[in-house]
Amino acid sequence: MILRNHSWRQMTERLVFTIRLAAFLAVFLGIAVWEANRPRRKLLVRKVTRWANNLGLVVLNTVSTRLLLPITAVGMAALASERGWGLFQFLRWPEWFEVLLTVLILDLAIYAQHVLFHAVPILWRVHLVHHADLDFDVTTGLRFHTLEMLLSALFKLGLTAALGPSVLAIVLFEVLLNATAIFNHSNVKLPVTVDRWLRCIVVTPDMHRVHHSTDRRETGSNFGFNMPWWDFLFGTYLPQPALGHAAMQIGVEGLRDEQLVDRLPGMLALPFRANHQHASIRSPDRSE
Repeated sequence: MILRNHSWRQMTERLVFTIRLAAFLAVFLGIAVWEANRPRRKLLVRKVTRWANNLGLVVLNTVSTRLLLPITAVGMAALASERGWGLFQFLRWPEWFEVLLTVLILDLAIYAQHVLFHAVPILWRVHLVHHADLDFDVTTGLRFHTLEMLLSALFKLGLTAALGPSVLAIVLFEVLLNATAIFNHSNVKLPVTVDRWLRCIVVTPDMHRVHHSTDRRETGSNFGFNMPWWDFLFGTYLPQPALGHAAMQIGVEGLRDEQLVDRLPGMLALPFRANHQHASIRSPDRSE
C-alpha cells in the first residue's frame, strides 16, 4: 500500500509538472510576443545576453529544487490527504469553497513572505538578486536566487502540510501564481483605463513595476504577486512612481554593473558580496 501510494504521488507530481510547464510556456511566449510589439519602456541591457542569463538561472533553480527537495507542494497535498494531515481534513466544506479559500490563504502567505524578504536583512541579501535586474520584462518574474527558491519551496511545503488542501487547489494556485508573476513583471503597455480597472482584481505590470524602483520608498510598496488586495488592505499600495514609468530607474541603488547583476555567476554570488541595507516596508509617505 505504501509503495502504491508513493507511486501514485510520483505520477501525480509528474503530471502536474507537465501541466505547469505547458501553462508556463504558453503564458511566457504569449507575453514575450506582446511586450515585443507593445513595450512599455525601452530596455537598457542587451536582450539576448540578459535573457540567456535570467533563463539560465531558471533552469538551475528547477534542477536544484527537484534534486534537493524530495517532494513538491502537490506531492505534499496528496500525502496530507492520505495521512489526514492539516486543518482542512477536519472541516467539511464544499470543495469549491475549500479551493477558493486555499488560493486566498496561500496568496496572502506569499505576500507576507515577500514582505519578510524585504524586512529581514539576511533574506533581503538573497531577494535583491530579483530586484537587481537592470531591466523589467517577462524574464524578471522568473529571476530569483536559488536559495530563495529553496526557502520559498520549504515555506509552501510547511503551509501545505498545515492546511491539508486538495491537490486541485495546489495545482490551481501554482499555475495561477506562475502566470500572474510572468504577466505583472512584463514590459507590456496597457491602456491607462484598462490598467486602472484591471488592478482591482490582479496585480498589473504598471502596479508591480513601482516595486522595482531604485527609490526605497517605492520598493517598500506593492508587494503583491497575484492579488492586489493585500496591498490595499495593509497600506502598502502606491499607485504610480514619482518619476513616471518611462523615467523611473529600475534595480537596486548602487548596483549598476552588468557583469555583477545581469550575468549568472554574478547573480549567484551577489548575496555574499553585496552590502545593502534591507528595503523599507513602511507605507510610502505620499506627502513627499
